Amino acid sequence: MFGYDPTIITFTIYIIGMLLIGVLAYRYTSNLSDYILGGRSLGGFVTGMSAGASDMSGWLLMGLPGAVYAAGLVEAWIAIGLTIGAYLNWYFVAGRLRVFTESHDNALTLPEYFQARFSSKQGNGSHKMLKIIAASIILFFFTIYCSSGVVAGARLFENLFGTPYQTALWYGALATIIYTFIGGFLAVSWTDTVQATLMVLALIITPVMVLFAIGGIDDFSRVLEAAGNDLGKNFTDMWTGTSLIGLLSLSAWGLGYFGQPHILARFMAAENVRSLTSARRIGISWMIFCLLGAVGVGFFGIAYFYAHPDLATAVNNNREQIFIELARHLFNPWIAGVLLSAILAAVMSTLSCQLLISSSAITEDFYRGFIRPKASDKELVWLGRLMVLVIAVIAIAIAQNPESQVLKLVEHAWAGFGCSFGPLVLFSLFWQRTNANGAMAGMMTGALVVSFWNKLIPDSGIYEMIPGFILSSLAIVLVSLLTKQPQSDILENYQTADRQYKANL
Repeated sequence: MFGYDPTIITFTIYIIGMLLIGVLAYRYTSNLSDYILGGRSLGGFVTGMSAGASDMSGWLLMGLPGAVYAAGLVEAWIAIGLTIGAYLNWYFVAGRLRVFTESHDNALTLPEYFQARFSSKQGNGSHKMLKIIAASIILFFFTIYCSSGVVAGARLFENLFGTPYQTALWYGALATIIYTFIGGFLAVSWTDTVQATLMVLALIITPVMVLFAIGGIDDFSRVLEAAGNDLGKNFTDMWTGTSLIGLLSLSAWGLGYFGQPHILARFMAAENVRSLTSARRIGISWMIFCLLGAVGVGFFGIAYFYAHPDLATAVNNNREQIFIELARHLFNPWIAGVLLSAILAAVMSTLSCQLLISSSAITEDFYRGFIRPKASDKELVWLGRLMVLVIAVIAIAIAQNPESQVLKLVEHAWAGFGCSFGPLVLFSLFWQRTNANGAMAGMMTGALVVSFWNKLIPDSGIYEMIPGFILSSLAIVLVSLLTKQPQSDILENYQTADRQYKANL
């Protein structure tokens, strides 16, 4: 009977633990600020760990190892680009965004910040359209992003419980929906800290065990060479089978960090600017270990499954199952349950934050912004909870196709946010001449380029992040310069926030 399977028992205990954290966080959630940003009270450790966990979704344990398993170390350029981009985001954006959002009407969401940043007391209403555009982009791309988490969770439950994919979709999403619904941002951040710890341990232990199972470095090298000769691939060459454009496309993943609302929300929720220094060190160290581990799982897994072809059926049918299969074959069932929980941790940590940001876009940016400006905090919190359910159901509907690949879904949504918001976040923090017209032009340009690039130029071989980021930046600069400069009170607000940031260093 599957109820006595040690792997499933361990897995179930983990889920219950996360739900209990959600219940605990419920007791500390009394208003909308608590539900959306945890009252801006996160310390350095929680900020660093939760930012990493909300960033690294199910693709970390499924999509990236699967890509490396199929192509070799050339796919490691994704990890290199992400590490550089994440560090630059922490270094240049985190502290300034923390101060600027609080200084500009204590903005709780990115659309609210854009509205406050580019609004004048004598404004003509263009800032309202800015907020609508930003919130609409969040809802569009996050629904796609959420569906990637649902797919990753479904793959896990499908493999672990042997349930049909369509049923596994609901299992994979249910636990995340419940604790996000109950506890809001605090539940998401606290569980992220636990889940980030579990993820890094799983990604350190698993590659080491795979290497031991193969017989050590010498045997691994011999088997990997044989696999390469047999399959006609050079798995160790980071330059093989690609071009300069291909390498730039892989590395360009790092550009996306500047515009990811679920990561930027962690910066906004930090206790203060100084806590972000320790958060950066913790978050980047965690990230490096996780990415090295994920690449190691895929890379060492090439030799393991080549040497054990009888165990490779599931991985060859779907390469994104590689971590799941290695955990099941190499570890004691109790340990395997813990390791497989790391996949659910990755899924839950990112999906929960995405659901919360999407919910806040509807609650704070649409409902309170345009429908009921005087709505009570209690009404807004419960509307936020309802929106979590609605968005989750839509994401599940998108994920219905069993052929869906986690990495492809993430790739598109990541570029969507990176190009729509990334340039604007940077210009809003560093160039006071940016105005509302330039901001709207930049967001729309980025979103449209990402949405239609592959349809208009399907064989370009260029990740849409590159043209989208460049064209969005150009649109911001050109339109801002060709239209009226920001009014005096907007410039004064910018200068005040800039002084506050420097004073807090």
